[in-house]
Amino acid sequence: MSRLNARYGVEHFVGYFQPGTNTYGPVDEVERVFREALEHPQVLGLMIGTRPDCLGEEMVDLLARLAEDTWVSCEIGLQTMHERTLRWMNRGHGYQAFVDAVERSRNRGFEVGAHVILGLPDESHEEMMATAREIARLGVDSVKIHNLHAVKNTALADMVSRGEVRLPEFEEYVGWVVDFLEILPVDCVIDRISGDAPRQYLVGPEWCLDKTAVRQAVEAEFRRRGTRQGAKLHEG
Repeated sequence: MSRLNARYGVEHFVGYFQPGTNTYGPVDEVERVFREALEHPQVLGLMIGTRPDCLGEEMVDLLARLAEDTWVSCEIGLQTMHERTLRWMNRGHGYQAFVDAVERSRNRGFEVGAHVILGLPDESHEEMMATAREIARLGVDSVKIHNLHAVKNTALADMVSRGEVRLPEFEEYVGWVVDFLEILPVDCVIDRISGDAPRQYLVGPEWCLDKTAVRQAVEAEFRRRGTRQGAKLHEG
C-alpha cells in the first residue's frame, strides 16, 4: 500500500473485493478472507461485489456481523430488470433473485448497491429507464453504471464482428446516463458511470477508455439541460 500512499496521498483504504462473485464459497472461508483484510491497520471497510443468487441467508448474516464493527457495502449485479436480456446474457438467474437479495439485505447494517449495464442488445430507451425506476423503487444505497463493451475472445465480440450487436456511441451513452440519473434519488450514491477493459483486450467502444471524458460530458449535459440527479424521480 505504500505505493498507493505515495501516488494518491491517502492513508486509509477500503478492501475492494471485486470483480467476480465474492460471496461464493463456504461462509467460514469467506469470513476468514474478509477478516484478514480488515486486520490491516489501513483498511477501514469492505466493498464486496457478488451475484444475487450467491447471497444466501447465512452470507447476509455474515455481512451484518461484519457491519457491526466496520463499514460494509455489498454490490449486487443486476445489469437489467428485463428477463429476456438476462437470458441472453446467460446470467442464470431472473430479476426476482435481485429483488429478493435486496429485500433480505435491507436494514441489516450494511449498504446495498447495484450494478447495471446500459446499451444491452434490443433494449429500448424506455426499458433502460424502467430499470432506473426499479432501482429507485427498491431504494438501494449506490449504483455503478456500465456501458456495454466487448472484449476479445468472447461470444459478444463475435456478435459485434458479425454485425449482430451494436455497441453504444459516445453521445448516445452520455444521454442515457443523464436520463438514468434523473430518475435515481438524490441520496443514491453514484460510484461509477462507465466501464472499460484493458486496452489489449478491448474490442470496443474505444471511447470508454477515457473515463474523464465520459464524466466531463455527463456533467456538461446536466448543465446544458439545467437538470440534476433525481429531477424526474416522480415522473412516469
